[in-house]
This record gives sequence, structure tokens and C-alpha cells, in this order.
Amino acid sequence: MRAGTFRPVRGAGRYRPGAVAVGLVAASTITLVSCGSGDSGSGPPSTGRPTAPDTASFSGTPPPAMRSAAASAVASARDSASAAASSASAAAASFEASVSAQVERANMDAERELKGVKGRGNAISEVAMTGKPRAQTSGLLAVVVTITNRTDKKASYAVQIDFLDSAGKVVETRYVGAENLAPGEKAQPIAISRKPPQPVLTPELAKAQRY
Repeated sequence: MRAGTFRPVRGAGRYRPGAVAVGLVAASTITLVSCGSGDSGSGPPSTGRPTAPDTASFSGTPPPAMRSAAASAVASARDSASAAASSASAAAASFEASVSAQVERANMDAERELKGVKGRGNAISEVAMTGKPRAQTSGLLAVVVTITNRTDKKASYAVQIDFLDSAGKVVETRYVGAENLAPGEKAQPIAISRKPPQPVLTPELAKAQRY
């Protein structure tokens, strides 16, 4: 061969399938290594956003144990509320019963005595009223009736308390009394309304008779 003369290689321009295949495999290997490496820092940063759950596998109802626990909690709350209401009702009944037991006979005598009284009676000036806090009466409307014997002799008293609505109409009447009070002695029976707390009623001293 003469120096400086280029001699083409036979078959250099022909398609060689084997060589191309080897090149593709090598390129694929390099690409996989680059994408799979987590330490190179060349890939995009992870957003840290959680993947949404596959809701197709949800049944739509909680497990039996969870349903049982929820039902138990609801039942417990219902029982507690019922017990509280029963307790308040029992307390009110107990309060009224204890007061009534102390003055029942005097109250019945007072009602009988006032049936024949005309006007407001002869002892209005010897009677005063004071409201009793509902916190002390289990929510009941109660009035302390203070009776003072301002005469110089023993005397008994009959008192009528009316409970009025906002229109001034009498919706309930209660009677209280005190027997054999010495001169200057005081008695403080309690007149208790049996009506519900609403609508609010106003107590009024209707009659007071000394006998």
C-alpha cells in the first residue's frame, strides 16, 4: 500500500444487526442505572405527598367492634341523661314531700278557714313573702311565707297565695297556715307551685286571716 492512500474497508456501509443490538442493550443498561439511583441527586425531588387509598376496597361500614363500641357509648350517654332527669324529678318530689309533711294539716285547716272569708282577710299586714332560690328547690317555684303574730294573744293564721301568669290570670292557688303562734312569734311555711317552670308565674298574697 502506498503511503497516504486511503483504502475503504469492504462492507463498512453494510447494516450489522448484531452490533446495533449490543449498543441498544448497553444504552438501556446505562439509562436504568441513572434512573434507579437515589443518591445521585440528579432526579426531581420527592414531594412527600401520600398516595390516595384505594377506596374500591372499602365496605362503607365500620368493623363490628367499632360499631359495638359506638352503640355502647350512645346508650351510656342516653342512660346518664335519663338518670339525671329522674334524679332531678325525685329531688323535687322529695323536697315538696318533706315540706308538705311538716305543714300538711295546717295547710288544710287554712284552706277550710279561708273559704268563708270575704275580701283579703284581717291579717294581711302580718304576712310577708320571700322567693326561695330555685337552686334550693330542685327548680320548683317556691315562696317563703313569713307570718308574725303582732297581737298580744296566741293566734292561728291562714294564708292564700295565688300564682299568676304574665296576663295577671290566676293559674294556681296554694294555702299555708300556722297554728297557735305566741305574741311576737314567727312561722315560715312554704307555698310551692306545682306548675312547670315555663311560663314563669308570679306569686301574690291573696288573703291572710287570723283566727
